[in-house]
Amino acid sequence: MRIDIFRTSIAGTVIVAALLAPSLVVAQVVEQTIRVVEPGGAGMEMPFAPGGQRQFKTGTGRIRGRVVATDSPNPVRRAHVRITGPDIAAKSALTDADGRFDFRELPPGRYTLQASKPGFVSVQYGQTRPFEQGKGIELADQQSIDNANIVMPRGGVIMGRVVDEFGDALPDVSVSAMRQTWSNGRRRLVPSPGRIAQTNDLGQFRIYGLPPGDYYVSATLRSGLSIGDMEVSMVEGAIRTGSFMPSPTEPRSGYGSTYYPGTPNAAEAQKIALAAGQEMSGADFALQPVRLAKVTGIVVGSDGKPVEGAAVTLVPAQRDLAGLLAPTSARSGKDGNFTLNSVTPGDYTLQARSLHMITTTQGDSVMFVRATTMGGPGGADSEFGSTPIAIGGDDVADVILATSKGGTASGRVIFDGAPPASLTSIRVTSVAADPDGPAPGSTGAGLKEDATFELRGLAGARLVRVAAAPPGWTVKSVKLNGVDITDSGADFKPGESVSGLEVELTQRATSVTGTVGDADGSLLKDYTVVVFAESAELWRLPMTRWVSGARPDQEGRFKFQNLPPGAYLAVAVEYLPMGEWGDPELLDRLRSKGKRFTLSDGATETLSLRLTEGSDL
Repeated sequence: MRIDIFRTSIAGTVIVAALLAPSLVVAQVVEQTIRVVEPGGAGMEMPFAPGGQRQFKTGTGRIRGRVVATDSPNPVRRAHVRITGPDIAAKSALTDADGRFDFRELPPGRYTLQASKPGFVSVQYGQTRPFEQGKGIELADQQSIDNANIVMPRGGVIMGRVVDEFGDALPDVSVSAMRQTWSNGRRRLVPSPGRIAQTNDLGQFRIYGLPPGDYYVSATLRSGLSIGDMEVSMVEGAIRTGSFMPSPTEPRSGYGSTYYPGTPNAAEAQKIALAAGQEMSGADFALQPVRLAKVTGIVVGSDGKPVEGAAVTLVPAQRDLAGLLAPTSARSGKDGNFTLNSVTPGDYTLQARSLHMITTTQGDSVMFVRATTMGGPGGADSEFGSTPIAIGGDDVADVILATSKGGTASGRVIFDGAPPASLTSIRVTSVAADPDGPAPGSTGAGLKEDATFELRGLAGARLVRVAAAPPGWTVKSVKLNGVDITDSGADFKPGESVSGLEVELTQRATSVTGTVGDADGSLLKDYTVVVFAESAELWRLPMTRWVSGARPDQEGRFKFQNLPPGAYLAVAVEYLPMGEWGDPELLDRLRSKGKRFTLSDGATETLSLRLTEGSDL
């Protein structure tokens, strides 16, 4: 039996492609293990990523309810309902003929429910408005909640036709509905989740399941294969010929990404206002023809020698487009040379990552082909490099892309109190302080029995965090040689080895709870509370811990946990789309309406707020 698996990272997304013999199937891909089985066989498991397994809990609690449509009392059958909580693995269920679902054996905790079905808007339990955060469900030990009902509205539809410059239909064009939202420190134009359509042979597209709101429609004719097909094709080519170089027979003219009503400039795009359940037709426009360029160059490693087998990727510098455009990718040959074909004009970041070929044998030949990213398995030996590049339609040749080894940081986790019994399930991670930087990926390392760890493949400004902390524990501080870098992060130099990283976990977590009343003092159950630091400087920190938003539970109480000690303001508003509380301009307008309070280590604060009128926003 022979299995060839290729793993790579493109635009922050990990893709796993398996080329299996006809008699094999992939049964499941679960966190750190790939399980491959022969039909009717017991199968075998092979490690997919390092680190300890997280321990989940069971209990005697129960949450059940019904999913119904907004426009009728009819049940929504075969809707996919997903439940998540801090102490359980995510579970899912399909609603029955009456629209009912039932989750059992739940431990005490706060849970989130989300329902989805094609043609409907995906919503969370308690969500009543577009893009709003749902309500949490607070479940006690042995408690049964029987009416966790979810109301699903019909999704809106945008229909149109995409043509070329002569008015002829363009098939196989990817069309996306995009909206403006606050994300990663700035307002961005991002695709509405899961809403990508493809034109048919008549050039027609239909984007459905959209919540009411304002949208911008973007169309992209992807040259060549889709991402998945491209990756499989690359693996097949490598196995067959030993080369990942793309075919040299590429077109020299094509079409750039175009916004409705027919402009390549996002600033000139026309907004489409969509009402609840509305079907809007007539979004017809033509793609803009452009000259396609070829980019050639060489990847050179930190030792000054050409790098064979490096993954070379061209990523749009305009991050709004990163989710729409399939990155142009290739691998360097034996002499380090690479060729990228069919590149549309624009500003890009050219990236290169070294790849490691790992072969594992069990019984018959089993080969893993893995493209390690910075900080992944073997991350100490992997290298990364990037450079900005502008494409104007003419070919770009002789690009020298130099790579360097990432830095290494070693340290330990200390505990404010008696440490938990098991340490190996704790994972320390680092993320880029600038999510729009050239290497925004994350790195991670599992904790050893002596509470030490080593992060590899570090480059640039990085924040250090803890994933899968033991229940009841949270990060108190992160220090590097005694200097607090919890919120500022640290700048890591390529190839540099740093020690003295200290991550402190505490069980003295803060908690803020409370209720919200209207002008008459009557308690409300439908609102959003925003809590933010009194100091405006803390609002603008990368991945700030000092700003958060929350919706009430089923009883009307809101809850915040693990806020850093300090001075805060709390404001209750009727409606605010999820994530919008990260906008410093909004927080500045809310500042005068806020109720001030202070948190110390382990403090519990109970607030009673009054609803702020929408006109005050």
